[in-house]
Amino acid sequence: MRTLPLIALAFLAACNAPPAPVDTQGADPRVVQARGTLAESEQATIAIFETASPSVVLVISGGRAPGGFNTVELGSGTGFVWDEAGHIVTNNHVVQGQEVLVRPPGGDEIRATVIGRAPQYDIAVLRLEQPTQARPLALGTSSDLRVGQATFAIGNPFGFDQTITSGIVSALGRQLPTQEGREIADVIQTDAAINPGNSGGPLLDSAGRVIGVTTAIFSPSGAYAGLGFAVPIDTVARVVPQLIANGRAPIAGIGIVAADQSIATRLGVEGVLVWQTANGSPADRAGLRGTDPRGGVLGDVIVQAEGEPVRRLADLTNTLDRLGVGGNVNLTLRRGDRTLQVSVPITDISTPQETATPGK
Repeated sequence: MRTLPLIALAFLAACNAPPAPVDTQGADPRVVQARGTLAESEQATIAIFETASPSVVLVISGGRAPGGFNTVELGSGTGFVWDEAGHIVTNNHVVQGQEVLVRPPGGDEIRATVIGRAPQYDIAVLRLEQPTQARPLALGTSSDLRVGQATFAIGNPFGFDQTITSGIVSALGRQLPTQEGREIADVIQTDAAINPGNSGGPLLDSAGRVIGVTTAIFSPSGAYAGLGFAVPIDTVARVVPQLIANGRAPIAGIGIVAADQSIATRLGVEGVLVWQTANGSPADRAGLRGTDPRGGVLGDVIVQAEGEPVRRLADLTNTLDRLGVGGNVNLTLRRGDRTLQVSVPITDISTPQETATPGK
């Protein structure tokens, strides 16, 4: 039998020996260090959240289950108190169910009625069946925003109530498609974390003012990827009073049906190709000409609006929205080899005719 060297035996003895007693006499107990004053940036964020969050609500949209006895939740999002009357502003796509419930922070669910929709801006307004004590949020402006300034989003991502995230204005002037075939102009891009459930919530500046309504994220996975978008508050502040008063926001148009962009591209057209004009519409009265497919004659091509280039339909509709119903838009047309200038009144079109896509 092999014998272990003396050094190995000593090592084993040391491993099996009981631990040596520790002398704790005279040792100081660990003391919690005082945190000190919070940084100014932390205090500012806390103040924004504590001031704004009581006015941010959970919005639940539901429908009736088969048999009509129970309500099935179809989705949830966020909303916020708009005015002293207690109207709630949210995204139109959040409230697509037959029934809508609103839950204030720490409160019970309250039934709500959708009193106005503007799908072309993805905005809706709710009226609560019971009053809320929450105060309306302060409104800012989106006209003077600068890339790099701080942003704060409060909402209910994935149903987690009262969540605040922060970031910056990542870009301005983005275009965001809507379900109506139009595009929302001057959309704010932010890297403040926005996830499903944030939709309809306020995007705030460092003064705690609403500068936008969060409406979408760009992410293949559907989760936060650093690309969030918000409808600018200047647009929202123009649309919401119309929704409260009339239940809808006018859709600015001139009464044309534009050819699909892919058709225009195949034909070598740069601009908005007029496919047809509605009888008696402002465009018809102003003499705009549509396309004659049988005769092989192209209609007028709108190449400028108010002196700005028109490369696609969104360029035109954004200009019409900015000028508003009742105004006039100055268009530059290309008709064959000629260039024409024409002024066309802007009217409220009952259906988004200009988004039609003949030939698709």
